[in-house]
Amino acid sequence: MKLRLLFLAILSLFVLAACTNSDSKKNDTTSTNNTNDNSGKDTASDPIEIDFWHAMSGTAQETLDTIVANFNKSQDKYKVNAQYQGTYEESLPKLRSVGGTKDAPAITQVFEIGTKYMIDSGFIEPIQTFIDKENYDISQLEQNILNYYTVDDKLYSMPFNSSTPVMIYNKDAFKAAGLDPEKAPATFNEVIEAAKKLKTDDMAGFSMLTYGWFFEQLVATQGGLYVNNDNGRSDTATESVFNGKEGLNVFNFLKQMNDDGTFGNFGTNWDDIQAAFTAEKVAMYMDSSAGVAGMIDAAPFDVGVAYIPYADDVERAGVIIGGASLWMSKGIEEQEQEAAWEFMKYLQTSEVQAEWHLGTGYFAINPAAYEEQNVKDKWAEYPQFKVTVDQLQSTKESFATRGALISVFPESRQQIVNALERLYQGEDPQKALDDAATETDKAMETAEKANQ
Repeated sequence: MKLRLLFLAILSLFVLAACTNSDSKKNDTTSTNNTNDNSGKDTASDPIEIDFWHAMSGTAQETLDTIVANFNKSQDKYKVNAQYQGTYEESLPKLRSVGGTKDAPAITQVFEIGTKYMIDSGFIEPIQTFIDKENYDISQLEQNILNYYTVDDKLYSMPFNSSTPVMIYNKDAFKAAGLDPEKAPATFNEVIEAAKKLKTDDMAGFSMLTYGWFFEQLVATQGGLYVNNDNGRSDTATESVFNGKEGLNVFNFLKQMNDDGTFGNFGTNWDDIQAAFTAEKVAMYMDSSAGVAGMIDAAPFDVGVAYIPYADDVERAGVIIGGASLWMSKGIEEQEQEAAWEFMKYLQTSEVQAEWHLGTGYFAINPAAYEEQNVKDKWAEYPQFKVTVDQLQSTKESFATRGALISVFPESRQQIVNALERLYQGEDPQKALDDAATETDKAMETAEKANQ
Protein backbone atom coordinates (compact mmCIF):
# COMPACT_ATOMS: atom_id res chain seq x y z
CA MET A 1 0.00 0.00 0.00
CA LYS A 2 2.86 2.38 0.79
CA LEU A 3 4.32 1.84 -2.65
CA ARG A 4 0.97 2.58 -4.25
CA LEU A 5 0.69 5.84 -2.30
CA LEU A 6 4.23 6.75 -3.26
CA PHE A 7 3.57 6.14 -6.92
CA LEU A 8 0.42 8.28 -6.78
CA ALA A 9 2.41 11.10 -5.24
CA ILE A 10 5.14 11.09 -7.86
CA LEU A 11 2.68 10.63 -10.71
CA SER A 12 2.03 14.38 -10.67
CA LEU A 13 5.61 14.91 -11.80
CA PHE A 14 5.11 13.02 -15.02
CA VAL A 15 5.38 15.34 -18.02
CA LEU A 16 3.87 13.32 -20.86
CA ALA A 17 3.17 9.70 -21.55
CA ALA A 18 5.74 8.09 -23.86
CA CYS A 19 5.26 8.44 -27.50
CA THR A 20 2.04 10.38 -27.21
CA ASN A 21 0.50 12.14 -30.16
CA SER A 22 -2.73 14.07 -30.43
CA ASP A 23 -4.62 10.89 -29.63
CA SER A 24 -3.37 10.79 -26.04
CA LYS A 25 -4.52 14.25 -25.05
CA LYS A 26 -7.39 14.65 -22.66
CA ASN A 27 -10.82 14.33 -24.23
CA ASP A 28 -13.95 14.87 -22.18
CA THR A 29 -16.05 12.76 -24.49
CA THR A 30 -16.28 9.17 -23.26
CA SER A 31 -16.74 6.16 -25.50
CA THR A 32 -20.18 5.55 -26.91
CA ASN A 33 -19.79 2.05 -25.52
CA ASN A 34 -19.56 3.27 -21.90
CA THR A 35 -21.67 1.60 -19.27
CA ASN A 36 -21.67 1.42 -15.50
CA ASP A 37 -23.03 -2.11 -15.55
CA ASN A 38 -20.32 -4.59 -14.66
CA SER A 39 -22.59 -7.25 -13.25
CA GLY A 40 -21.37 -9.95 -15.60
CA LYS A 41 -23.71 -12.58 -16.99
CA ASP A 42 -27.19 -12.27 -15.49
CA THR A 43 -29.07 -14.92 -17.41
CA ALA A 44 -28.22 -17.88 -19.59
CA SER A 45 -28.84 -15.80 -22.71
CA ASP A 46 -27.01 -12.62 -21.69
CA PRO A 47 -23.39 -12.07 -22.75
CA ILE A 48 -20.64 -11.78 -20.19
CA GLU A 49 -19.95 -8.05 -19.90
CA ILE A 50 -16.59 -6.56 -19.02
CA ASP A 51 -15.24 -3.03 -18.69
CA PHE A 52 -12.14 -1.94 -20.57
CA TRP A 53 -10.53 1.23 -19.20
CA HIS A 54 -8.38 3.07 -21.71
CA ALA A 55 -6.61 6.39 -22.27
CA MET A 56 -7.15 6.79 -26.01
CA SER A 57 -8.85 9.94 -27.26
CA GLY A 58 -9.33 11.64 -30.62
CA THR A 59 -8.93 9.46 -33.69
CA ALA A 60 -7.38 6.65 -31.62
CA GLN A 61 -10.54 6.46 -29.55
CA GLU A 62 -12.66 6.41 -32.69
CA THR A 63 -10.62 3.53 -34.09
CA LEU A 64 -10.73 1.67 -30.79
CA ASP A 65 -14.51 2.09 -30.47
CA THR A 66 -14.96 0.62 -33.94
CA ILE A 67 -12.76 -2.36 -33.07
CA VAL A 68 -14.66 -2.98 -29.83
CA ALA A 69 -18.01 -2.73 -31.62
CA ASN A 70 -16.83 -5.22 -34.24
CA PHE A 71 -15.73 -7.66 -31.54
CA ASN A 72 -19.11 -7.41 -29.85
CA LYS A 73 -20.85 -8.06 -33.18
CA SER A 74 -18.56 -10.98 -34.06
CA GLN A 75 -19.96 -13.23 -31.33
CA ASP A 76 -22.70 -13.26 -28.70
CA LYS A 77 -20.91 -14.69 -25.67
CA TYR A 78 -19.03 -11.56 -24.56
CA LYS A 79 -19.58 -7.82 -24.55
CA VAL A 80 -16.77 -5.32 -24.00
CA ASN A 81 -17.60 -1.85 -22.70
CA ALA A 82 -14.79 0.54 -23.67
CA GLN A 83 -14.52 3.40 -21.19
CA TYR A 84 -12.25 6.42 -21.56
CA GLN A 85 -10.67 7.27 -18.20
CA GLY A 86 -8.59 10.30 -19.12
CA THR A 87 -4.86 10.38 -19.74
CA TYR A 88 -2.54 7.64 -18.53
CA GLU A 89 -1.63 9.60 -15.41
CA GLU A 90 -5.31 10.25 -14.68
CA SER A 91 -6.52 6.68 -15.16
CA LEU A 92 -3.95 4.93 -12.98
CA PRO A 93 -5.09 6.52 -9.69
CA LYS A 94 -8.64 5.42 -10.58
CA LEU A 95 -7.42 1.85 -10.94
CA ARG A 96 -5.62 2.12 -7.62
CA SER A 97 -8.92 2.81 -5.86
CA VAL A 98 -10.51 -0.45 -7.05
CA GLY A 99 -7.50 -2.59 -7.98
CA GLY A 100 -7.62 -6.17 -6.76
CA THR A 101 -11.37 -6.08 -6.08
CA LYS A 102 -14.42 -7.33 -7.96
CA ASP A 103 -15.15 -3.70 -8.93
CA ALA A 104 -11.96 -3.38 -10.97
CA PRO A 105 -12.27 -3.25 -14.75
CA ALA A 106 -11.37 -6.52 -16.43
CA ILE A 107 -8.82 -4.73 -18.65
CA THR A 108 -6.84 -1.57 -18.04
CA GLN A 109 -4.50 0.20 -20.44
CA VAL A 110 -1.33 1.38 -18.66
CA PHE A 111 1.65 3.27 -20.10
CA GLU A 112 4.88 1.33 -20.48
CA ILE A 113 6.70 3.03 -17.60
CA GLY A 114 3.96 1.83 -15.25
CA THR A 115 5.04 -1.78 -15.84
CA LYS A 116 7.11 -2.20 -12.66
CA TYR A 117 4.38 -0.61 -10.56
CA MET A 118 1.70 -2.87 -12.03
CA ILE A 119 3.76 -6.02 -11.45
CA ASP A 120 4.33 -5.06 -7.80
CA SER A 121 0.79 -3.81 -7.18
CA GLY A 122 -0.97 -7.14 -6.71
CA PHE A 123 -3.79 -5.83 -8.91
CA ILE A 124 -3.16 -8.01 -11.94
CA GLU A 125 -3.21 -11.53 -13.31
CA PRO A 126 -0.22 -12.10 -15.61
CA ILE A 127 -1.19 -12.81 -19.20
CA GLN A 128 1.29 -15.67 -19.07
CA THR A 129 -1.28 -17.56 -16.98
CA PHE A 130 -3.62 -17.75 -19.96
CA ILE A 131 -0.87 -18.30 -22.50
CA ASP A 132 0.27 -21.37 -20.57
CA LYS A 133 -3.24 -22.63 -19.88
CA GLU A 134 -4.20 -22.51 -23.54
CA ASN A 135 -0.73 -23.06 -25.03
CA TYR A 136 -1.35 -19.84 -26.98
CA ASP A 137 1.28 -19.17 -29.64
CA ILE A 138 2.80 -15.75 -29.05
CA SER A 139 5.57 -16.33 -31.59
CA GLN A 140 3.25 -14.70 -34.11
CA LEU A 141 3.68 -11.38 -32.29
CA GLU A 142 6.52 -8.85 -32.67
CA GLN A 143 9.34 -10.06 -30.42
CA ASN A 144 10.91 -6.63 -29.93
CA ILE A 145 7.59 -5.44 -28.52
CA LEU A 146 7.00 -8.48 -26.32
CA ASN A 147 10.48 -8.05 -24.83
CA TYR A 148 9.53 -4.93 -22.91
CA TYR A 149 6.59 -6.53 -21.10
CA THR A 150 8.34 -9.84 -20.43
CA VAL A 151 10.05 -10.18 -17.04
CA ASP A 152 11.71 -13.40 -15.86
CA ASP A 153 10.36 -15.16 -18.95
CA LYS A 154 6.79 -14.22 -18.04
CA LEU A 155 4.60 -11.96 -20.19
CA TYR A 156 2.71 -9.78 -17.74
CA SER A 157 0.55 -7.70 -20.06
CA MET A 158 -0.56 -7.77 -23.68
CA PRO A 159 1.15 -5.15 -25.85
CA PHE A 160 -1.36 -2.80 -27.45
CA ASN A 161 -0.38 0.65 -28.68
CA SER A 162 3.34 0.61 -29.36
CA SER A 163 5.64 3.13 -30.99
CA THR A 164 9.29 4.15 -31.09
CA PRO A 165 11.10 7.44 -31.73
CA VAL A 166 12.23 8.40 -35.22
CA MET A 167 14.03 11.36 -36.72
CA ILE A 168 11.87 13.44 -39.01
CA TYR A 169 13.43 15.89 -41.43
CA ASN A 170 12.61 18.46 -44.09
CA LYS A 171 13.74 17.10 -47.46
CA ASP A 172 13.32 20.47 -49.16
CA ALA A 173 15.63 22.07 -46.60
CA PHE A 174 18.16 19.32 -47.21
CA LYS A 175 18.14 20.07 -50.94
CA ALA A 176 18.55 23.80 -50.33
CA ALA A 177 21.52 23.12 -48.03
CA GLY A 178 23.21 20.84 -50.57
CA LEU A 179 22.50 17.69 -48.54
CA ASP A 180 21.19 14.41 -49.94
CA PRO A 181 17.45 14.36 -49.07
CA GLU A 182 17.41 10.56 -49.34
CA LYS A 183 20.23 10.05 -46.85
CA ALA A 184 19.64 11.44 -43.38
CA PRO A 185 22.61 11.81 -41.00
CA ALA A 186 23.02 8.65 -38.90
CA THR A 187 25.53 9.48 -36.14
CA PHE A 188 25.76 12.27 -33.59
CA ASN A 189 28.62 13.95 -35.46
CA GLU A 190 26.80 13.65 -38.77
CA VAL A 191 23.75 15.35 -37.25
CA ILE A 192 25.95 18.10 -35.79
CA GLU A 193 27.55 18.79 -39.18
CA ALA A 194 24.24 18.64 -41.06
CA ALA A 195 22.67 21.03 -38.54
CA LYS A 196 25.36 23.61 -39.34
CA LYS A 197 24.50 23.47 -43.04
CA LEU A 198 20.75 23.52 -42.44
CA LYS A 199 20.82 26.47 -40.03
CA THR A 200 19.43 29.72 -41.43
CA ASP A 201 18.31 32.99 -39.86
CA ASP A 202 14.81 31.54 -39.49
CA MET A 203 15.46 27.84 -39.07
CA ALA A 204 17.36 25.75 -36.50
CA GLY A 205 19.21 22.69 -37.70
CA PHE A 206 18.00 20.16 -35.11
CA SER A 207 15.71 19.88 -32.12
CA MET A 208 14.61 17.36 -29.53
CA LEU A 209 11.68 17.74 -27.17
CA THR A 210 12.80 18.31 -23.59
CA TYR A 211 11.46 14.93 -22.59
CA GLY A 212 13.06 11.99 -20.80
CA TRP A 213 11.84 9.34 -23.25
CA PHE A 214 14.11 10.61 -26.03
CA PHE A 215 17.12 10.69 -23.72
CA GLU A 216 16.44 7.06 -22.73
CA GLN A 217 16.31 6.09 -26.39
CA LEU A 218 19.58 7.83 -27.29
CA VAL A 219 21.26 6.03 -24.38
CA ALA A 220 19.78 2.64 -25.32
CA THR A 221 20.69 2.86 -29.00
CA GLN A 222 24.33 3.00 -27.86
CA GLY A 223 23.74 -0.17 -25.83
CA GLY A 224 23.70 1.81 -22.60
CA LEU A 225 21.62 1.02 -19.52
CA TYR A 226 19.46 3.40 -17.51
CA VAL A 227 19.79 1.68 -14.11
CA ASN A 228 21.86 -1.15 -12.66
CA ASN A 229 21.00 -4.85 -12.34
CA ASP A 230 20.53 -5.19 -16.07
CA ASN A 231 18.10 -2.27 -16.24
CA GLY A 232 16.24 -3.65 -13.24
CA ARG A 233 15.43 -6.88 -15.04
CA SER A 234 17.72 -9.35 -13.26
CA ASP A 235 17.01 -7.78 -9.85
CA THR A 236 15.43 -4.64 -8.43
CA ALA A 237 17.34 -1.58 -9.60
CA THR A 238 19.15 0.30 -6.85
CA GLU A 239 21.33 2.78 -8.74
CA SER A 240 21.13 4.96 -11.82
CA VAL A 241 23.79 4.44 -14.48
CA PHE A 242 22.44 6.78 -17.18
CA ASN A 243 25.05 9.34 -16.12
CA GLY A 244 27.83 7.14 -17.50
CA LYS A 245 29.56 7.31 -20.88
CA GLU A 246 26.42 6.83 -22.99
CA GLY A 247 24.39 9.48 -21.18
CA LEU A 248 27.30 11.91 -21.34
CA ASN A 249 27.57 11.27 -25.10
CA VAL A 250 23.94 12.38 -25.46
CA PHE A 251 24.36 15.52 -23.35
CA ASN A 252 27.58 16.48 -25.16
CA PHE A 253 25.80 15.93 -28.50
CA LEU A 254 23.03 18.32 -27.52
CA LYS A 255 25.43 20.79 -25.87
CA GLN A 256 27.54 21.02 -29.02
CA MET A 257 24.59 22.10 -31.16
CA ASN A 258 23.31 24.41 -28.45
CA ASP A 259 26.74 26.07 -28.30
CA ASP A 260 26.88 26.23 -32.12
CA GLY A 261 23.53 27.99 -32.25
CA THR A 262 22.10 25.23 -34.46
CA PHE A 263 19.83 23.69 -31.81
CA GLY A 264 16.22 24.80 -31.50
CA ASN A 265 14.79 24.60 -27.98
CA PHE A 266 11.00 24.35 -28.24
CA GLY A 267 10.38 23.21 -24.68
CA THR A 268 8.38 20.28 -23.35
CA ASN A 269 5.19 20.47 -25.40
CA TRP A 270 4.76 18.12 -28.36
CA ASP A 271 2.47 20.55 -30.19
CA ASP A 272 5.09 23.29 -30.03
CA ILE A 273 7.92 21.28 -31.58
CA GLN A 274 5.64 19.80 -34.24
CA ALA A 275 4.33 23.27 -35.11
CA ALA A 276 7.91 24.53 -35.33
CA PHE A 277 8.75 21.81 -37.84
CA THR A 278 5.75 22.45 -40.10
CA ALA A 279 6.45 26.19 -39.92
CA GLU A 280 10.02 25.49 -41.07
CA LYS A 281 11.54 26.73 -37.82
CA VAL A 282 13.61 23.55 -37.51
CA ALA A 283 14.90 21.16 -40.19
CA MET A 284 15.33 17.93 -38.16
CA TYR A 285 13.72 16.75 -34.95
CA MET A 286 12.81 13.58 -33.04
CA ASP A 287 9.21 12.46 -32.80
CA SER A 288 7.11 9.34 -32.22
CA SER A 289 6.62 6.86 -35.04
CA ALA A 290 2.89 7.12 -34.30
CA GLY A 291 2.93 10.73 -35.50
CA VAL A 292 4.56 10.15 -38.88
CA ALA A 293 1.43 10.13 -41.05
CA GLY A 294 0.03 13.24 -39.37
CA MET A 295 3.28 15.13 -39.86
CA ILE A 296 3.51 14.14 -43.52
CA ASP A 297 -0.03 15.41 -44.07
CA ALA A 298 0.52 18.63 -42.11
CA ALA A 299 3.86 19.75 -43.54
CA PRO A 300 3.87 21.94 -46.68
CA PHE A 301 7.09 20.27 -47.85
CA ASP A 302 8.46 16.79 -48.51
CA VAL A 303 9.03 14.93 -45.22
CA GLY A 304 11.73 12.33 -44.63
CA VAL A 305 11.82 9.75 -41.82
CA ALA A 306 15.01 8.14 -40.52
CA TYR A 307 16.38 6.07 -37.65
CA ILE A 308 17.34 7.98 -34.51
CA PRO A 309 21.05 8.93 -34.38
CA TYR A 310 23.68 7.16 -32.30
CA ALA A 311 27.19 7.90 -31.01
CA ASP A 312 29.99 7.63 -33.56
CA ASP A 313 32.14 5.17 -31.59
CA VAL A 314 29.47 2.46 -31.14
CA GLU A 315 27.26 0.21 -33.24
CA ARG A 316 23.56 1.03 -33.41
CA ALA A 317 21.68 -1.16 -30.90
CA GLY A 318 18.12 -0.12 -31.72
CA VAL A 319 15.17 1.39 -29.89
CA ILE A 320 12.93 0.77 -26.88
CA ILE A 321 9.18 0.39 -27.23
CA GLY A 322 6.99 3.18 -25.90
CA GLY A 323 3.24 3.38 -25.60
CA ALA A 324 1.05 1.14 -23.45
CA SER A 325 -0.18 -2.38 -22.86
CA LEU A 326 -3.32 -4.10 -21.57
CA TRP A 327 -3.42 -5.55 -18.07
CA MET A 328 -5.94 -8.09 -16.77
CA SER A 329 -7.37 -7.57 -13.30
CA LYS A 330 -7.02 -10.01 -10.46
CA GLY A 331 -9.96 -10.51 -8.10
CA ILE A 332 -12.71 -10.32 -10.71
CA GLU A 333 -14.95 -13.23 -11.73
CA GLU A 334 -13.27 -16.05 -13.65
CA GLN A 335 -15.73 -15.65 -16.53
CA GLU A 336 -14.80 -11.98 -16.79
CA GLN A 337 -11.13 -12.90 -17.07
CA GLU A 338 -12.12 -15.37 -19.78
CA ALA A 339 -13.92 -12.60 -21.66
CA ALA A 340 -10.92 -10.30 -21.31
CA TRP A 341 -8.59 -12.96 -22.67
CA GLU A 342 -10.81 -13.62 -25.68
CA PHE A 343 -10.90 -9.90 -26.46
CA MET A 344 -7.11 -9.61 -26.14
CA LYS A 345 -6.66 -12.47 -28.59
CA TYR A 346 -9.09 -10.80 -30.99
CA LEU A 347 -7.01 -7.61 -30.85
CA GLN A 348 -3.91 -9.51 -31.95
CA THR A 349 -5.34 -10.85 -35.20
CA SER A 350 -3.71 -9.51 -38.34
CA GLU A 351 -6.94 -7.95 -39.62
CA VAL A 352 -7.58 -6.03 -36.41
CA GLN A 353 -3.95 -5.02 -36.08
CA ALA A 354 -4.01 -3.71 -39.66
CA GLU A 355 -7.04 -1.59 -38.78
CA TRP A 356 -5.33 -0.31 -35.60
CA HIS A 357 -2.06 0.47 -37.43
CA LEU A 358 -3.81 2.39 -40.21
CA GLY A 359 -6.20 4.20 -37.89
CA THR A 360 -3.62 5.37 -35.37
CA GLY A 361 -0.08 5.06 -36.74
CA TYR A 362 0.95 2.68 -33.95
CA PHE A 363 2.84 -0.48 -34.84
CA ALA A 364 1.01 -3.69 -35.57
CA ILE A 365 1.68 -6.06 -32.67
CA ASN A 366 1.17 -8.89 -35.13
CA PRO A 367 3.55 -8.20 -38.07
CA ALA A 368 1.36 -10.32 -40.35
CA ALA A 369 -0.83 -7.21 -40.48
CA TYR A 370 1.73 -5.58 -42.75
CA GLU A 371 0.83 -8.16 -45.40
CA GLU A 372 -2.83 -7.12 -45.42
CA GLN A 373 -3.72 -5.39 -48.67
CA ASN A 374 -5.05 -2.25 -47.00
CA VAL A 375 -1.72 -1.82 -45.24
CA LYS A 376 0.25 -2.40 -48.44
CA ASP A 377 -1.88 0.26 -50.14
CA LYS A 378 -1.23 2.72 -47.32
CA TRP A 379 2.50 2.05 -47.34
CA ALA A 380 2.55 2.76 -51.06
CA GLU A 381 1.15 6.19 -50.17
CA TYR A 382 3.39 6.63 -47.12
CA PRO A 383 6.66 4.75 -47.74
CA GLN A 384 8.03 6.44 -44.62
CA PHE A 385 6.01 3.93 -42.54
CA LYS A 386 8.39 1.18 -43.57
CA VAL A 387 11.32 3.05 -42.05
CA THR A 388 9.68 2.98 -38.62
CA VAL A 389 9.00 -0.75 -38.84
CA ASP A 390 12.49 -1.50 -40.18
CA GLN A 391 14.06 0.34 -37.24
CA LEU A 392 11.98 -1.68 -34.78
CA GLN A 393 12.63 -5.03 -36.42
CA SER A 394 16.38 -4.40 -36.77
CA THR A 395 16.69 -3.67 -33.05
CA LYS A 396 19.10 -6.02 -31.28
CA GLU A 397 17.60 -7.70 -28.24
CA SER A 398 19.46 -6.68 -25.10
CA PHE A 399 18.80 -5.38 -21.60
CA ALA A 400 19.39 -1.91 -23.05
CA THR A 401 16.71 -2.13 -25.75
CA ARG A 402 14.24 -4.00 -23.54
CA GLY A 403 14.03 -0.85 -21.43
CA ALA A 404 14.42 -0.16 -17.72
CA LEU A 405 12.06 -1.30 -14.98
CA ILE A 406 11.74 1.11 -12.06
CA SER A 407 8.61 2.07 -10.15
CA VAL A 408 9.63 5.75 -9.96
CA PHE A 409 10.06 6.31 -13.69
CA PRO A 410 7.79 9.38 -13.87
CA GLU A 411 9.89 11.14 -11.25
CA SER A 412 13.13 10.10 -12.93
CA ARG A 413 11.95 11.45 -16.27
CA GLN A 414 11.21 14.77 -14.61
CA GLN A 415 14.78 14.82 -13.29
CA ILE A 416 16.04 14.36 -16.87
CA VAL A 417 13.84 17.25 -17.98
CA ASN A 418 15.38 19.41 -15.26
CA ALA A 419 18.87 18.33 -16.31
CA LEU A 420 18.24 19.12 -19.97
CA GLU A 421 16.90 22.57 -19.12
CA ARG A 422 20.01 23.27 -17.03
CA LEU A 423 22.22 21.95 -19.83
CA TYR A 424 20.74 24.43 -22.29
CA GLN A 425 21.34 27.20 -19.78
CA GLY A 426 25.05 26.36 -19.61
CA GLU A 427 25.27 23.74 -16.86
CA ASP A 428 28.18 21.29 -17.12
CA PRO A 429 26.82 18.13 -18.80
CA GLN A 430 28.30 15.69 -16.28
CA LYS A 431 27.06 17.67 -13.29
CA ALA A 432 23.55 17.96 -14.72
CA LEU A 433 23.45 14.20 -15.31
CA ASP A 434 24.94 13.35 -11.92
CA ASP A 435 22.36 15.47 -10.13
CA ALA A 436 19.53 13.75 -12.03
CA ALA A 437 21.00 10.36 -11.15
CA THR A 438 21.30 11.28 -7.48
CA GLU A 439 17.66 12.35 -7.29
CA THR A 440 16.55 9.20 -9.10
CA ASP A 441 18.53 7.07 -6.66
CA LYS A 442 16.87 8.81 -3.72
CA ALA A 443 13.45 8.13 -5.21
CA MET A 444 14.29 4.44 -5.81
CA GLU A 445 15.55 4.10 -2.23
CA THR A 446 12.39 5.68 -0.83
CA ALA A 447 10.22 3.41 -2.97
CA GLU A 448 12.11 0.31 -1.86
CA LYS A 449 11.76 1.23 1.83
CA ALA A 450 8.04 1.84 1.36
CA ASN A 451 7.68 -1.59 -0.21
CA GLN A 452 9.32 -3.40 2.68
